Amino acid sequence: MKSLATTSLLLLPILLLSSLPGTFALAASAQSQPAKSKLRLQYFDIRGVAETCRILLALGGEEYDDARYKIDPATFNSPEFLEAKKNGDLKMNLNRAPILVTDTGRTIGQSKAIERFLARRFGLMGQTSEDEAIIDCIAEHCRDVKEAARLKGFSKFTKNKTDEDKARDRKEWFEVDMPKLLGSMEDAISETSTSPGFSFGSAPTYGDVVIWALLRDCFADDMEDTAKAAEHCKALNAIADQIASNPRVSKWLNERPETIA
Repeated sequence: MKSLATTSLLLLPILLLSSLPGTFALAASAQSQPAKSKLRLQYFDIRGVAETCRILLALGGEEYDDARYKIDPATFNSPEFLEAKKNGDLKMNLNRAPILVTDTGRTIGQSKAIERFLARRFGLMGQTSEDEAIIDCIAEHCRDVKEAARLKGFSKFTKNKTDEDKARDRKEWFEVDMPKLLGSMEDAISETSTSPGFSFGSAPTYGDVVIWALLRDCFADDMEDTAKAAEHCKALNAIADQIASNPRVSKWLNERPETIA
C-alpha cells in the first residue's frame, strides 16, 4: 500500500494542472468543437445577381463554397436548381436563388440582404449607423439606375415590343436617361466622398462595389454604351477603377469561371 506522502506526490501534477484556469475546459473544448464551416453561396452558373456577392467575398478575402446550378445553354433549364427547389433548399428566398448558407448553418435569401450581410461582415458599411445609412443610400441609387433601365424595356427578354421600338428605347436610355441619372449620382458622391476613388470617406465600402457592378459588370453588349454614358462621371469611374484594381478583386476577375451570362 502506497503511503499518504507517496500518493500526494503522485497527485501533485494533476492538482497543479487543475489549478490553471480553464486548462481541462480548454482541452475538452478543443476536442469537442467541430471544424468551422465555410459560407456557401448557391446560385446559377452565371454572374447574374450573385456576382456582387462574389466580389464582396473576394474583397473580404474569405474562402467560401461557390455552389453553382448548371444551366443547359440550349434550353436554359437547370435540373440541379429544380431539385434544390423540390427539396426545400430555397425556401428562404421564396424558392428562388441565390441563397447564402452561413458558417453557423443559417440560410439567408434575397441577393441584397446577402450583399449587406457580407458588407457588414467585412467592415464595408462604415463605423456608425449614419455611415451605414449613407452607404446604403449610394447602393440604392445604383439600384434605381438598374430598375430604370429595366422599365425602359429594351432588353432582349422583353416580349411585347418590336425590335425597332427596343432599338429606339435603348438609344434613348444610353444617350439621355442614363447619363442624366449618373450625373445626379456624381453630384451625390461629391457630398459623401472625402478622397478620390471612394464614394464614402476614404476607404472601400459596399457603395463602391455596387458602383463598380453598375459600370463595369454589365452585359457585354452594353459595355461600350455604358462607358460612353458615364464618360463625364470622373468620380464614379475612379471608384469603379479602384475596386477593379484591388488585388483580391482583380484575382477573382481574372480567374472567375466563363459563363453564358
